[in-house]
Amino acid sequence: MAPVGGGASDFEAAALARRKALSGVSGPMALVKNARVFGIACFACLGGLLYGYNQGVFSGVLTMSSFKMHMGDYIKDQETLEWNSSKQGWLVAILELGAWFGTMYSGFLAEVLSRKYAILINVVIFIIGVIVQLTAISGAGPSSILGGRFVTGMGVGSLSMIVPMYNAEIAPPEVRGALVGLQQLSITLGIMISFWIDYGTNFIGGTGKSQSNTAWLLPLALQLVPAVLLGVGMIFMPFSPRWLTHHNRQEEARRVLAKLRDLPQDHELIELEFAEIQAQSLFEKKSLAENFPHLQDMSWGSVAKLQFVAIGSLFKTMPMFKRVALATLTMFFQQWTGINAILYYAPQIFGGLGLSSNSVSLLATGVVGIVMFIATIPAVMWVDKLGRKPILVVGAVGMATCHIIIAVIVAKDQHDWPGHKAAGWAAVAMVWLFVIHFGYSWGPCAWIVIAEIWPLSNRPYGIALGASSNWMNNFIVGQVTPDMLRGMTYGTYIFFGMLTFAGAAFIWLFFPETKGLTLEEMDVLFGSVGLAEREKERWAEVHQEVGMADLLARHGVDAPAGGHGNGFEETEKPGMTETMHTNVVK
Repeated sequence: MAPVGGGASDFEAAALARRKALSGVSGPMALVKNARVFGIACFACLGGLLYGYNQGVFSGVLTMSSFKMHMGDYIKDQETLEWNSSKQGWLVAILELGAWFGTMYSGFLAEVLSRKYAILINVVIFIIGVIVQLTAISGAGPSSILGGRFVTGMGVGSLSMIVPMYNAEIAPPEVRGALVGLQQLSITLGIMISFWIDYGTNFIGGTGKSQSNTAWLLPLALQLVPAVLLGVGMIFMPFSPRWLTHHNRQEEARRVLAKLRDLPQDHELIELEFAEIQAQSLFEKKSLAENFPHLQDMSWGSVAKLQFVAIGSLFKTMPMFKRVALATLTMFFQQWTGINAILYYAPQIFGGLGLSSNSVSLLATGVVGIVMFIATIPAVMWVDKLGRKPILVVGAVGMATCHIIIAVIVAKDQHDWPGHKAAGWAAVAMVWLFVIHFGYSWGPCAWIVIAEIWPLSNRPYGIALGASSNWMNNFIVGQVTPDMLRGMTYGTYIFFGMLTFAGAAFIWLFFPETKGLTLEEMDVLFGSVGLAEREKERWAEVHQEVGMADLLARHGVDAPAGGHGNGFEETEKPGMTETMHTNVVK
């Protein structure tokens, strides 16, 4: 999996300044500059919408009587349609296990087959998984749901990494920041839409045993709509210019880039951006050649081995191991805040908090989608202004406090909710407040952390490791939550609350603020200063080979004098936003 981050050099700082002057507009307004770029931005939203919808839709389906009637011995009591909590956990968590597996092969497919074809393959995998789930009505029941959700998870896990990578690589630099916000919002929008569709279809044929099978078949089948649109749209999308460059298809890469920007191939803006793409590709090749000289033939076998050998290299030195620990533990604490326990089991949680009917609990679940969507809007703006550390700490303390308050209310009133309706609604409000705290903090910020702490040459493998931690812990949370809610009742919220307080302490004690740091300063924090110096030398070689100085001079830009300095503050953010696209709120 190729890195999608940008370079850090005086040459790139000069090129960036010139490119900004030529592009004219930046930020969200650049999305409408030409139809192609705007289409790609919308395409990113479609991929996020697919992921978010899939994440949210199953929580409502689990509460539907008609669905439970097809689940055989997964239902403990056929009269009351009460779930066997352990088996219910498997139905939910099996998707995360598939997604974890999907992250393992996504880098291989994206590198060997291209981002475009890898997306198409995973759309097909996703569609097959949905179709298998729909066969549950024919009598296969839980086997169809288990198998279908695992296959669907494979597609979701892989798409959650490849689609953002593709969009980041194909989009012009001036809209990458806007795409981060759009991608995050599209995920939460998908969650919100799925909750409200569940609420609406729950009434088809009634809400008891007379409920129509359409009530659960329709929400599951509607997953096919964004998937098919994504697949059909992808057919007409170009290859990533960066992937083409990396696979020595330079002429095609330049032609695609010019078409995307709606400019002639000899336009100064195209020349500058193409030179930067070449430099990034050459830097990666030199890094891999130096670190893994025996895996440079670009064969399928070598590319597959490279994913695991490169991840293994992250554990060989203490400075790199510190980053591994930070990335994996940050994702561990993100999942053990209990956010996906809320997203997957919200209707049951609200029912357990005293809401009188399944319809009302689904209505309260729909509000979860709305508040999470709204809370995500300012998140991107706050991160760079306030820093990662304070936002993560404040968000964790807020979420943990909500958990403890819910635990107190449940402990006092769980045996007489009809007599304590106000207390029940107070607990529901705390769940909504919990989601708000997650939406502006650990949702986006945890992914930013794992994107920016790595040296450029190790970044894709570090991100993959962090993502695998996310999905595996997601799987465990989905598996154990039903048993916890049944056996521990209010203790479930105490458990999540204590872990979330521990997450706040972990960030406070062990996470060094990374906002605005240069690559050298980042390596000083983690004790690997020499690595930055070697990468600086490698960038000097790269810019010499691609002729960056000559290009800038030809267009009247003074090339940086002397050596290879560092313009990380100016140039790293676009690169970071590219890698941030792998981070979907989980």
